[in-house]
Amino acid sequence: MPTKINNVLSWATDIDQASIDQASRAAALPFVTGHVALMPDAHVGKGATIGSVIPTDGAVIPSAVGVDLGCGMIAVECPFDAARLPDDLDPLLGAVGAAVPAGVGQGHATARAIPRPTVDLTPKEQKAAETQIGSLGSGNHFVEVCLDERDRVWVVLHSGSRGVGNQLASRHIDAAKGLMKRYFIDLDDPDLAYLVEGTPEFDEYIAAMLWAQDYALANREVMMDAVLVQLQAFVGVDFDGVQRINCHHNFCVREHHHGRNLWITRKGAIRARTGDLGIIPGSMGTRSYIVEGLGHPASYDSCSHGAGRRMSRGQARRTLDVDTFVAEMGDRTWQADQAVDLLDEDPRSYKDIDQVMADQVDLVRPLHELRQILNYKGL
Repeated sequence: MPTKINNVLSWATDIDQASIDQASRAAALPFVTGHVALMPDAHVGKGATIGSVIPTDGAVIPSAVGVDLGCGMIAVECPFDAARLPDDLDPLLGAVGAAVPAGVGQGHATARAIPRPTVDLTPKEQKAAETQIGSLGSGNHFVEVCLDERDRVWVVLHSGSRGVGNQLASRHIDAAKGLMKRYFIDLDDPDLAYLVEGTPEFDEYIAAMLWAQDYALANREVMMDAVLVQLQAFVGVDFDGVQRINCHHNFCVREHHHGRNLWITRKGAIRARTGDLGIIPGSMGTRSYIVEGLGHPASYDSCSHGAGRRMSRGQARRTLDVDTFVAEMGDRTWQADQAVDLLDEDPRSYKDIDQVMADQVDLVRPLHELRQILNYKGL
């Protein structure tokens, strides 16, 4: 059951005071309507607590939505089980890496079709959009092949709106901060700078944000299609997915809650209305879940977006060792030769996914438990 702290309702049993304090600062803003909901994976972020759901009326906070607009997950259930897969998955890992560019700023050599822009893009933004669609990015973005409790094969992918989303978000975050200075509005945290509904700045941001969310959705679709082509060639059979789930976890949308139309910002949280299907990944060395939403009103129909970090990337690099990391990955196929570069993704730097799932039994119902057999990450 959630715990009420000031104007914050928290489902997290593993959470530090800094995360609660950060969420409380957001909850104290005059246009935040009702409480801020903290999901079980909540931890300190930039602009707002990662794993938070913020309801606002008449304003939005661009930094709370974040710079990877529309970041989220896509999963496809394949119509075959583990017996169809060869024992050696290394060739598939290489094929995925060749089909899906990954890493900071990486993309395709030539321009590709993108969702029709409904906002004015600068030449730099246009180029990023056209060359980076179908690319993974870095950090915790990944492609995985998994097996569920039936040994059925799934492909799971995590990514967002890439460079164009970052550029659009940064432009409007800077504009919001500039407005705070212009009107002498002092905030406890400058990253809580906001835009007021009814102003040109608000309208421009909403248009850019919604388009970037569409771009992120399309980006995941393009990458998933490319990965499935490689998987089909690898197993020697063409197939259609049994089901495909594609959901955001960094986004803002207009929704009706508690009798009012509000802007709901989910910063590291997925929408979990009754019957909604979602994807909750653990770390690269644990488990992930396909879930069905239960539509809890107090969470604004939301749930966690993953396990959530226990350590910052810097702390993980300072305190964790590569040998244990490699041992924890077991017999999975992954970029083991780049373990030093991936150390900040060590499973020990994340919260316990089992505890996260136990904390949100009133928010979602697990449908499938996935275990990774192949993991590909951007560096």
